[in-house]
Amino acid sequence: MIYEVKNIELDFSKINVSEPVDAPYKPYLKVFVPNLEGDEKKYNVGKRPTVLVLPGGGYSFTSDREAEPIAMRFLARGFNVCILYYSVKTALFPVALLEALSAVKYIRENLEAWQGSPDKVYVCGFSAGGHLAASVGVFWDKEVSKAYFGDTDAVKPNGLILSYPVITSNREFTHGGSINNLLGKNKDNEEMREMLSLEKQVTKTTPPAFLWTTFEDTCVPCENTMMFASALRKCGIPFEMHIFEKGPHGGATGDLVSCVNKYRFGAWLDLACDWCEDTRSKGI
Repeated sequence: MIYEVKNIELDFSKINVSEPVDAPYKPYLKVFVPNLEGDEKKYNVGKRPTVLVLPGGGYSFTSDREAEPIAMRFLARGFNVCILYYSVKTALFPVALLEALSAVKYIRENLEAWQGSPDKVYVCGFSAGGHLAASVGVFWDKEVSKAYFGDTDAVKPNGLILSYPVITSNREFTHGGSINNLLGKNKDNEEMREMLSLEKQVTKTTPPAFLWTTFEDTCVPCENTMMFASALRKCGIPFEMHIFEKGPHGGATGDLVSCVNKYRFGAWLDLACDWCEDTRSKGI
């Protein structure tokens, strides 16, 4: 196993917000890559998919339950895995977004060394991390990305895996804490709230997505997932969506690794991996 930790550092001279001075931690990336020590050729191991995991936490912290337990499951399915512990409050938009895009760029720069495929880079987010993952999907080629990176092909995801994601800023269905933490002093700026209502930002360049949530989620209502899926549909972008009946918000792996009970929605991770394989086979 190749394991490394990389700090993510932004050039704040390119960003229209100040660098946070009292954030709980500096952003960093944990990298887990299977290492067969030269056996790749012997056993004809192909190019692996790579997934960037973005834990939830309402943009106020990053949840451990949605980090390494998720990474281990993807590793068991043959993925390279990176976990981004991104900046949270008091870091304002677009800081976390640019950190996530920087992580995608770092992944792409290292795919050859990691035996990774350039067509198999996925971003998997949970709750507020799902909002961040979806933001990567809708903003990777937009002005906020172009102004910072220039070449946006370097930060392009091939697919999104959105787990009970925060999507909308619609006050009826949103998770207000996530949007407020992301916007800070700008939380009542309707133009910015509109921009961060991601169902309204989907375009034909948004990548395919796998989405799942539960009917019983009262923290981030399932309408968030449904709104994003509907927007994808309108743009003709392939997606797969699962709404399980039972289960609370923040279910992570859905088993005793991250929950006090075992839930049927725990099937989501194998379903997502299967979706990645089907998506790749179709050349999407």
